[in-house]
Amino acid sequence: MSRAPKRSAKPAVPVATGHGDLTASLVLIFPLMLAYEIGVLFAGHVNGADVVTRSMYAAIGSRGGYLLIHAAFAIGFLLWVRRDSRWTSLSIEVAAPVILEAAVYALTLGALGTLIVERVLGLGISGSEIVSALGAGVHEELVFRLAAMTGLVSLLGRSSLDRRLCVVVALLGSAALFAAAHHVGSHGEVFTMHAFAYRCVAGVVFGLVFWFRSLAHAVYAHALYDIVVALS
Repeated sequence: MSRAPKRSAKPAVPVATGHGDLTASLVLIFPLMLAYEIGVLFAGHVNGADVVTRSMYAAIGSRGGYLLIHAAFAIGFLLWVRRDSRWTSLSIEVAAPVILEAAVYALTLGALGTLIVERVLGLGISGSEIVSALGAGVHEELVFRLAAMTGLVSLLGRSSLDRRLCVVVALLGSAALFAAAHHVGSHGEVFTMHAFAYRCVAGVVFGLVFWFRSLAHAVYAHALYDIVVALS
């Protein structure tokens, strides 16, 4: 009897959150997010896009209560990881390649952004002006990539637009929102075209990393980029 032919594996079709495993990404970025949430108590600086942390601290009104809330979050995270057997997402075999790849994106983003903005757009810009309002990569990627970009992809997907065009529009739209958000509200900075243009370029790069790699790649690339800038 001849063997039945094997079914060819269908290529994975990206959902509204891109190609990566969203659950694994959330597991990978939680330690980074927790470190940021606790770190803002001592750094005295909250990321410009992070209205959640600012509102939470204002509602709680004390450092002790704020720390207790995040201790509860950490315990809940550990219980969830244990229940869903997601420990492998935190293993060195999984985390190290993601962080190393993100480091490559982080190290090249500055040079790429400067090349596009200064040489192509003809806008002179200094590093301190560009990155002064860039805060923690976690919240900005959650807001502008996971929420804004995927929301736009889902919304546009209901229309007659081609799927690839939906992704392009969502990518550019979320990048523009990302750039504009740094100039809005009492914590925003004065608008300058060069800062806005640079952040648009950065938003597109992070959006591409998010869509074609994963949320974790985008978060770590963003966070590592901020660190590189701070050290430079």
